[in-house]
Amino acid sequence: MADEGTNLQLQKSLDALPLEEREAINAIWSNFSSSPHPRRALILQGLLTMCCFSQLSLLTEQLAHIIRIDPVVVLPREVSMKILGYLDATSLCRAAQVAKRWKSLADDDILWRGICEQHIGQKCRKCGWGLPILESKRTYRPSPCPSPPTLAHKRPPETSSELLSRPAKRLRSDADDTHSQDASHDPCSSRSLLAPQPVVSTPLSLTRPWKHVYSERMTIERNWRRGRCTVRTLQGHTDGVMCLQFSETLSHPAFPVLITGSYDRTVRVWNMETGCELHCLKGHTRAVRALQFDEVKLITGSMDHTLKVWDWRRGNCIRTLEGHTDGVVCLNFDSNVLASGSVDSTIKVWNLRTGGAFTLRGHTDWVNSVQLWDSNTSKSVSLSDVSTSGPGSSSLPATTGLPTTSSRCSSYPCAPEIDPGKMLFSASDDGTIRLWDLTSRACVKQFTGHVGQVQSMKLLLASECDDDSTATQEAEVGQDASSKDSTSSRLLDIHPSGFLQQQQQPSVGDPPLPHPSHPSSSFNTPTHTPFTYTSSSPNSSAAPCNSSGAPSSTGPLDQHASPSPTPSSPALSSLTRKKPVLISGSLDNTIKLWDIETGKNFRTYFGHIEGVWVVACDKLRLVSGSNDRTIKVWSREEARCTSTLVGHQAAVSCLALGEDKIVSGSDDCTIKIWNFSD
Repeated sequence: MADEGTNLQLQKSLDALPLEEREAINAIWSNFSSSPHPRRALILQGLLTMCCFSQLSLLTEQLAHIIRIDPVVVLPREVSMKILGYLDATSLCRAAQVAKRWKSLADDDILWRGICEQHIGQKCRKCGWGLPILESKRTYRPSPCPSPPTLAHKRPPETSSELLSRPAKRLRSDADDTHSQDASHDPCSSRSLLAPQPVVSTPLSLTRPWKHVYSERMTIERNWRRGRCTVRTLQGHTDGVMCLQFSETLSHPAFPVLITGSYDRTVRVWNMETGCELHCLKGHTRAVRALQFDEVKLITGSMDHTLKVWDWRRGNCIRTLEGHTDGVVCLNFDSNVLASGSVDSTIKVWNLRTGGAFTLRGHTDWVNSVQLWDSNTSKSVSLSDVSTSGPGSSSLPATTGLPTTSSRCSSYPCAPEIDPGKMLFSASDDGTIRLWDLTSRACVKQFTGHVGQVQSMKLLLASECDDDSTATQEAEVGQDASSKDSTSSRLLDIHPSGFLQQQQQPSVGDPPLPHPSHPSSSFNTPTHTPFTYTSSSPNSSAAPCNSSGAPSSTGPLDQHASPSPTPSSPALSSLTRKKPVLISGSLDNTIKLWDIETGKNFRTYFGHIEGVWVVACDKLRLVSGSNDRTIKVWSREEARCTSTLVGHQAAVSCLALGEDKIVSGSDDCTIKIWNFSD
């Protein structure tokens, strides 16, 4: 049946005809209308045989419009929603432009929630795209979890011919060191660290549409892939910046906090939103080489052979830990254990509950990086998860068990209590990485493959690894699962179900997301950087898929990804299950990925033209800083550099990775914040 507009046009044309012709045409229409279906078909067939070409062309043109049926109008809403559920994000956006009724269905929160669950906080199994959670943009924060910190280990500039030789260590006499002056800052800003900001009560029902949540995160992911970012520089240190860490999810203050350590002997606390310096912590007598902080405390390591524990909110030193016979260049702690590596080639493990300590010996040169790992629960207390246990869990009152001020590490008649399964990775200038069992105090595995000094490590947990990359890892190692000896090749019996993710609570602002990840936030008044260029090929971005699994031309799309087939044999199960991955950077200009069960290197990244000082990684990407003054962003699965960030005037000695930003420190005395959310 024709619509109202067509009927009106026919009536006008009929009225323009003489009366006799109108009566004849009405008779034909009436006869056809009163005829049964078989007679109508016969009449139409006869009329078609009498039509000329122009009349058939007109008929074809009219039928193209008449024969169309709007499924949204004809079908029930539930059926229409089911059909739209098979569309990707781009197709849903196009469907929303068809008509108002289509828009009301295509913008439904149920559809976009499914797409968000497919991509936010993880990589889609079909298209390979993943989107950041952006935890800092959610009003309610159930528990503090700072972004991944980074310990940096600095050496003097080297020529390319000297990279594989022993680097000269940057050791200065006290006479050569110069103390930096306190930066002037508003005292009100520093006091804001002590008390929570007023919280505005907001109804829990106020949430944004899932389509807006997806769009915001999709923009950030595209900026990452295309190397688009803005940059802001923080200045205050008077010598090279050696280590840094930032957090955007502290219970208070409301603004993100950045803490940096430098060769100028100071540790500085910054407001990342304003770029203002809040505190300048003084106490070390030589360069500050390592730091880590949580809600309550900050621990720093220095070339003056000591570690110091600070109340970073007030700027006071609480404890001084002594025991190393040379400079401390790295540290890592959790709620129970603190580990530190030194120029004296040893690692000291401090028990925060009992106050005991012991020494691990095995490396033959500087220990540049240490990282704790709980192999039982696989809840690594790494540089990316230093405060997941919540406020006060690692506080330092008299009951914490830390040695008293200026106490010296010594031998204890009874071994300090270390939880079973607590492990420690260490990287050294001797070119090796070692895995230690802290319960037995023995080295259980050694990773060899770098031909230069290993400067940094990052442990990527099984929950942060996708199935596809794990299967590729096994294939590249060339491991025969059916012939593996369970007692000799698996020093660590890691059950895949042991890698648990922290449950996220509902929040105000964004709707609740299915998976947690590292937080990030946007930055105030940034300036677009002229120093960014992209080295990716035209096909560098993985082609997202549609619901059928075929490649598409835009972002992460498919909402209904089918899970991988369940392995039918133990061998296949071993090949496809998730396992932690160790990432290391070295002065041989490469980055390597390691299988922690076999100790074998299964992937190597080439791209830096000088030594790699620092690496950082999350579920979605890998970044590295180098002596060649650049920061590179890598596709972890493809071992390909997607973009290179240029801007520092000297070696990049430390960096930290967030969901929408990179914070880097350099020998040029500056800190740069590369923001991909603008």
